[in-house]
Amino acid sequence: MLAWWQSDLMLSLRRSPVALGSALVALACLVMAVFAEWLAPTNPFDLNALELANARLPPSWSEGGQPGFLLGTDEQGRDILSALMYGARISLVVAGVSVLASALIGIALGLLAGYRGGWVDALLMRLCDVMLSFPAFLLALMLAGVAHALFPQASLLVTFGVLIVSITLAGWVPYARTVRGQAMVERHKEYVLAARVTGVPGHRIMWRHVLPNVMQPVFVLATLQVAQAIIIEATLSFLGVGVPPTSPSLGTLVRIGNNYLLSGEWWITLFPGLMLVAISLSINLLGDWLRDALNPRLH
Repeated sequence: MLAWWQSDLMLSLRRSPVALGSALVALACLVMAVFAEWLAPTNPFDLNALELANARLPPSWSEGGQPGFLLGTDEQGRDILSALMYGARISLVVAGVSVLASALIGIALGLLAGYRGGWVDALLMRLCDVMLSFPAFLLALMLAGVAHALFPQASLLVTFGVLIVSITLAGWVPYARTVRGQAMVERHKEYVLAARVTGVPGHRIMWRHVLPNVMQPVFVLATLQVAQAIIIEATLSFLGVGVPPTSPSLGTLVRIGNNYLLSGEWWITLFPGLMLVAISLSINLLGDWLRDALNPRLH
């Protein structure tokens, strides 16, 4: 444990106030999301506990606010603070699963293209070019919209699955292109040539020898992709093709609050928006720091 804390990476983190502050903000948001059942004052998804008499209450420090609702309530009487914790969990789960799936698909295809070369590389790179011709958000919006049109009464699990698949299909290309470039360099190095001479099968060389040496940029890319996936999920939910209002993510909470913004209930949309900005910005800043910390040319 002590050796990990004294490593060059952690030393670089402690020496960067921006990265350290971003890590603390991201960690605080993660803890609130993971332990929402124990930290949240109420369960905003429990319909039996909601009181319409508490609807659209301002924050507790404002005139008309109540001490039990620190950040106020929404139009259904849900505590905004509790909704933020549960909504952040949904946003982080959707983003995390979609980024993991994107990374697995992109790494596998990029490694295959970079190591095999030839027609395999040409075919997979043309597929990447086709995917890049569609902006990631528009592709996810199109897929999610088509799925909602075909299955309007889909269950909650199916809705989350469609959202994850949409973000995954829009996000695997950067991993494939990054891994492919790294694999093309690694396949000509001595350790790969030595493994070939000794008769090691090609698939084993790819997964046991080449893959560990191309993962460093993947970690940086995955960190940045998490923030992008959160933004895409929030935008889709804001447009009404994301998670349903019964299990709102941060984007859904912003969309709900936007309906009451002009009537003076600013807190319903402001605090979810600030939470969304805090998570995305902190993860982006961490990704920038990690990219610089793992770049040997900057040492």
